[in-house]
Amino acid sequence: MAATIVEKIFSSHCGREIRAGDVVMAPVDAAMIHDITGPLAIRVLRDMGGERVFDPRKIVMLFDHQIPADSIPAAENHVFMREFAREQGIHNYDMREGVCHQVVMEKGHAAPGEIVVGTDSHTCTYGAGGAFATGIGSTDMGFVLKFGALYFRVPESILVEANGRFDRRVGAKDLILNIAGDIGADGATYQALEFVGDTFRTMDMAGRMTCANMAIEMGAKAGIVPPDETTWEYIAPRRAMQPFALASDPDAVYAEYRQYDVADLAPQIAVPHNVDNVVDVGEVAGTKVDQVFIGSCTNGRFEDLAEAAEVLGKEQFAESVRVIVIPASRDEYLKSLKAGLIERFVEAGALFEAPCCGPCMGGAFGLLAPGEVSLSTSNRNFKGRQGSTAASVYLCSPATAAASAIYGEITDPREV
Repeated sequence: MAATIVEKIFSSHCGREIRAGDVVMAPVDAAMIHDITGPLAIRVLRDMGGERVFDPRKIVMLFDHQIPADSIPAAENHVFMREFAREQGIHNYDMREGVCHQVVMEKGHAAPGEIVVGTDSHTCTYGAGGAFATGIGSTDMGFVLKFGALYFRVPESILVEANGRFDRRVGAKDLILNIAGDIGADGATYQALEFVGDTFRTMDMAGRMTCANMAIEMGAKAGIVPPDETTWEYIAPRRAMQPFALASDPDAVYAEYRQYDVADLAPQIAVPHNVDNVVDVGEVAGTKVDQVFIGSCTNGRFEDLAEAAEVLGKEQFAESVRVIVIPASRDEYLKSLKAGLIERFVEAGALFEAPCCGPCMGGAFGLLAPGEVSLSTSNRNFKGRQGSTAASVYLCSPATAAASAIYGEITDPREV
């Protein structure tokens, strides 16, 4: 029978034909834990009597949310996880590499056709590389750490087709915000978003990661881009794998079909306090901002920083705005350093930080006071996400963030 790419991935792992809606126990190819969710998962493993993890080579551990430790409890969590990693023989990236979702991809822990789980909702990022990747709770992760498998209800898929070429300074972040505004915050609950069409085929891996990252913002279990030449070029230096074909059958059954033409797409803004509250930038242009954050697992890659730097040019950031720039990983930091981007941002008045989640989670630094407004390239703008519940967070692309930071108010980057 015809099958979607998600059904094919589960069928290959279960050794039989699997259809959307089936409940299966499927083995996982990799499991990721970080400093916030990892300690509970480890305690669950021990509560179940687990003395050893199923396979230390398939577990990815790193710290990114509260680094360097910003409190004694955070430091204690780090020590707890370091001791567990040594005991189990798990390679711990610790705080050296950066944000979990960037590191998992760039270190080759997720690849086409694999099932990857992580105790973080934005684990769906790895779908950019053709994997079925999904976030799970720490209790489920404790089970995975012991058994190397998990029960799944195989999701139905929504086919998301985008065609056309972006206008100047419009890109992947604008597209995925537009899609989120169309589908809604719960419009894809427990479904998989399959991204296809000319726009995705010509999109680089950085853009694909941005789109897959935000699948969860529509309630999706996963977001996935069928692997192609771009995927295998990215995977080649990271994993010793022979390319293979993996795509949905032409007559596969989908729960829904959504089509988008990006040719006339304007820069998009998610307005407080929901990610699906999306408008064209012109509707909120002129809104004063106190802080601009360029970074996160959504838009902290070199390509994102280069996009922001291109808009910045030789301008200065407004003195009224706190600009925080954070690359997603050490590799992305070094690319930015060698390209001169860090120097340009700092000269313009930005604070350039080491790779971490930063203001995105609202727990380490860059917090907002009551009444303040943040414009952020991250993925969520819920009340209290970046500090006070009386603050406001708007979401945008790196280009829009840079343009707005120059003028101190939300600005259409095409007008700079």
